[in-house]
Amino acid sequence: MFEKSIEELKSWGADITTGEIKQQPELWRDCVNIYRENKDAIEAFLAEARAMGDGRLTVVFAGAGTSDYVGDTAAPYLRHAGDRSLYEFKAIATTDIVSAPRDFLNPDDPTLLVSFARSGNSPESLAAVEVARTYIKNVKFLNITCAPEGKLAQESKGDPDALTLLIPRANDRGFAMTGSYTCMTLLTTLIFDTASDEQKDAWVETAAAMGEQVVAREAEAMQFLLTDYDRVTYLGSGSFGGLAQEAQLKILELAHGLIATSYDTTMSYRHGPKSFVDDCTLVFVFVSNDPYTRQYDLDLLNEVKADGICSKVVAIQQDAGELFDGESFTFAGFDTLPEAYLALPFIMVGQSISLLNSVRVGNTPDTPSPTGQVNRVVRGVTIHPFTA
Repeated sequence: MFEKSIEELKSWGADITTGEIKQQPELWRDCVNIYRENKDAIEAFLAEARAMGDGRLTVVFAGAGTSDYVGDTAAPYLRHAGDRSLYEFKAIATTDIVSAPRDFLNPDDPTLLVSFARSGNSPESLAAVEVARTYIKNVKFLNITCAPEGKLAQESKGDPDALTLLIPRANDRGFAMTGSYTCMTLLTTLIFDTASDEQKDAWVETAAAMGEQVVAREAEAMQFLLTDYDRVTYLGSGSFGGLAQEAQLKILELAHGLIATSYDTTMSYRHGPKSFVDDCTLVFVFVSNDPYTRQYDLDLLNEVKADGICSKVVAIQQDAGELFDGESFTFAGFDTLPEAYLALPFIMVGQSISLLNSVRVGNTPDTPSPTGQVNRVVRGVTIHPFTA
């Protein structure tokens, strides 16, 4: 797909999504510049937020759908790579905040609500801010969004309790979120990771080089699909649990439900969800670079391979320790990346597989829902008044 002409891609309804997947390494380098340009403002704003209380600041990562999975990917990493003496990181979907705020928010905890939004126009994105403002006694708002003209960005202008960071080049025009997901994940990680800026720069450059390799190795990813399958499952541990959820959603969205999907964490999969697997199932596992966690990922891969219960089991892994010796997409020759940075090229593999699968089943990736039952910006949501 990445080497096809624009005319060919347009004939398949795939030119927008293909280009947006391909451009991500360049966008990640842009994110580093956005972080640098806004670093002073970010640090000043976080200092104000911490001043709301005497203990740790509760940082709530909030979004809906793919924007929710940004928090699910970043939070596990930041719980050990961020400053745990200053922050407690939580990932809570805006859909949960809006529908049942008392179940998910503590009104007495000084809170920073970090809102992730591609467009900033989803009803839940806007309502979550108002619910938090109503319910939490001390709250500030950090908006990370890709649309300068979106309501989330526009309505926060002039608000002394809000800071908005924009990633406009990542405002995907296609149906599926691709660059918006990876860029929001990366910018969040850059903000809260305690590693030096020099180390972050090096990690991003390595991730970008790996992402460029995904594009060059598209034919290798295509080989995984040259089998009889009608189900796909993704698994991962830690941050890669959120990554697995995002990867399966891309398959589901771009194929308009024509391929059944599931996701789980590696260790949870045996506890019932493994029942999803049959001889027409592709199983992909994102392998952790943490030596301890990696053992569990490899155990599951070897178990499923030995069971012989699926069409294929495939590891997506970096050559940074023991490797799965079965089918794999392996990144070799790169410095070892921590999970939040490794998630970027890893999900590009998943996005590429989703794109290829969409065309395989005869769908149009740029507009995968011909009936309009799902939309680029969610519709049909009624926001009901909330009183604290």
